Amino acid sequence: MENEELIRTVTERARIWLGAGYDEETRAEVQRMLDASDKTELIESFYRDLEFGTGGLRGIMGAGSNRMNIYTVGAATQGLANYLKEAFAELPEIKVVVGHDVRNNSRRFAEVVADVFSANGIKVYLFEDFRPTPELSFAIRELGCQSGVNITASHNPKEYNGYKAYWADGAQIIAPHDVNIIDHVNRIKGVEAIKFEGDKSKIEIIGKDIDDKFLAAIKGLSLSPDIIREYHDLKIVYTPIHGTGVKMIPDSLANYGFTNIIHVPEQDIPSGDFPTVESPNPENPSAMAMAIAKAKEVGADLVVASDPDADRIGCVIRDSSGEYVLINGNQIVMILLNYIMTRNAELGMLKGNEYIVKTIVTTETIKSIADKNNIRMFDCYTGFKWIAAVIRDHEKTARYLGGGEESYGFLAEDFARDKDSVSAISLMAEIAAWAKSKNMDFLQMLQDIYVKYGYSHEEGISVVRQGKSGAEEIIAMMKGFRANPPKSLGGSPVVMVKDYADLNVTDLTTGKIEKMDMPTTSNVLQFFTADGTKVSIRPSGTEPKIKFYVEVKGEMNTAADYDKANAEADAKIKVIKSDLGI
Repeated sequence: MENEELIRTVTERARIWLGAGYDEETRAEVQRMLDASDKTELIESFYRDLEFGTGGLRGIMGAGSNRMNIYTVGAATQGLANYLKEAFAELPEIKVVVGHDVRNNSRRFAEVVADVFSANGIKVYLFEDFRPTPELSFAIRELGCQSGVNITASHNPKEYNGYKAYWADGAQIIAPHDVNIIDHVNRIKGVEAIKFEGDKSKIEIIGKDIDDKFLAAIKGLSLSPDIIREYHDLKIVYTPIHGTGVKMIPDSLANYGFTNIIHVPEQDIPSGDFPTVESPNPENPSAMAMAIAKAKEVGADLVVASDPDADRIGCVIRDSSGEYVLINGNQIVMILLNYIMTRNAELGMLKGNEYIVKTIVTTETIKSIADKNNIRMFDCYTGFKWIAAVIRDHEKTARYLGGGEESYGFLAEDFARDKDSVSAISLMAEIAAWAKSKNMDFLQMLQDIYVKYGYSHEEGISVVRQGKSGAEEIIAMMKGFRANPPKSLGGSPVVMVKDYADLNVTDLTTGKIEKMDMPTTSNVLQFFTADGTKVSIRPSGTEPKIKFYVEVKGEMNTAADYDKANAEADAKIKVIKSDLGI
């Protein structure tokens, strides 16, 4: 009976999409779903409206209220335009930047966004072609805009696309603007409320001028130009994995002074089908396989990659046996921050007001590095909008050195306010040269960090649950962990629980409960054990999955202890996964 009621409801919702306000292609697709004997696709496409969340939209492309298409994109933009006109009513002209990645339909969606904004009397700077996400953030600030939209689904599979909304500071939107925009988007009840007919006189195409300014700003981050000149011919393999980094990142590396950038030709081809990989995610070994093969062929010193919208970085180094292996996102952030802090100290640039930022699920070893260098560290929620919020709160009183999160994102600059693989990859190449100047390779440098500041090992586990039933299962899992938290993890008792849903910190040894100082609540749970293990659990805000972040500590007194420490940590994490039932 319940299923019959659901089918009746989605059928009524779908029939609205057969109206004259929808194009012929959409109407035909909806009719096909209505006529199908199997109603699964119809249900998934119409059982809800694709939610405009705090990060915007992300979903599978196709017809339907729960899909990414010109109508859901149009409604989001109309709602955002209405709010911008309310929030900036005093301005003679409201300006926005619109960009997009290489995904299928991205250009089409970006043009729809530009048309809707311009139809609402808003000035639009539209990139001439695909560009990295961080360049959009940079352009908002450079052009003095009030907002921006980027059409991208980051590293999601090819079936997805997304819509990221930005504010005047170049950061993704947070309170109070996020809830206000969501409210305005939710007021758009029908296609007739969306102004699709653009005003071309209000749309200006941008490109090379912004590219050049962005690359010049990134070059200004370099801390070791003399060292690069000495080691300019390092063999650096780079792949954009068919994404937007294909031009900007090689240009930035060349701008830094590197002369031996080796491409993976098959993956230099921009394509929303991502034809050479199962998933265009540089944290997956399979996505890096072709770059690693090229590295073996040429004997590369470093292998780097960017994801489709060039905000995330992947990195491969040689292990002790000479094999090329991925380092994880925690290690990437740790290496970059260690270099920036250490190099600033070497150059006498530290004045005492510097700070770094990491997210709550990122390795605690970074705090050890900051503490021993007398540099302040801020913890924030997952997502670069929160790192950007810390920067905004301190931009007049302190100097930002860098910040990152375990999900392969890093931001070295404050002239953009979203994670940036263009600057991160440029600096990672510089770090390779810096390590060589100290007679170390990348692995030796990583081992040196662990010996100096303490060993940690991390693993991220994602449990995917698709569709309506999957979303309900994820909710039930979080309720279960709250109601019945583990007593021990990896053989060590759980001594503290942090629940960001109510901001309570519970000391299980004393029963004392204290409140955390965070800007808002979040659906995140953390368990801490007596031996230093940290386990974080949170549902993804952009994908149908629940994420587990496991960090364990270990002993590493010399570089020779590295392999043993890794083996012991892997064994411990295996036990912890069993304890969690994953």
